[in-house]
Amino acid sequence: MVVQAVVRVIYGDTDAMGQAYYGNYLKWFEVGRAEWFRSSGMSYRQIEERGLWLPVVEAHCTYRKPAFYDDILNVDTWFSFSGPARLRFDYEIRRDGDLLTSGYTVHVCMKRDRRVVKPPGYLKILLDAAARPPAADPDR
Repeated sequence: MVVQAVVRVIYGDTDAMGQAYYGNYLKWFEVGRAEWFRSSGMSYRQIEERGLWLPVVEAHCTYRKPAFYDDILNVDTWFSFSGPARLRFDYEIRRDGDLLTSGYTVHVCMKRDRRVVKPPGYLKILLDAAARPPAADPDR
């Protein structure tokens, strides 16, 4: 399942060259991931209320073209398993259909005591239903 989120580049997201600062792409990945969870039936807040956190343990971003102030960006997000306790979200950021950036983040499930655990049943059901088989991706 691919979920699309829309973000607009604000002036504060740009650097001295007038283009979006590179670190903001990871923030927009997070916007996409949050929308992915909402579309799947459970928000991050609901997951955390059940005592589970999903910290990022790996992030990768390939920049192809810059975004600029006031651009409207589409963030496509999809999920796949990256191991028994590792969750991978892939992203593509586009402007008017033109691919600007692609990347991924890998997360683990962690309890309040910072112990890494496999996804609990309720989350595994949600993830299994939406998981996309891993593509032939050179970054994997």
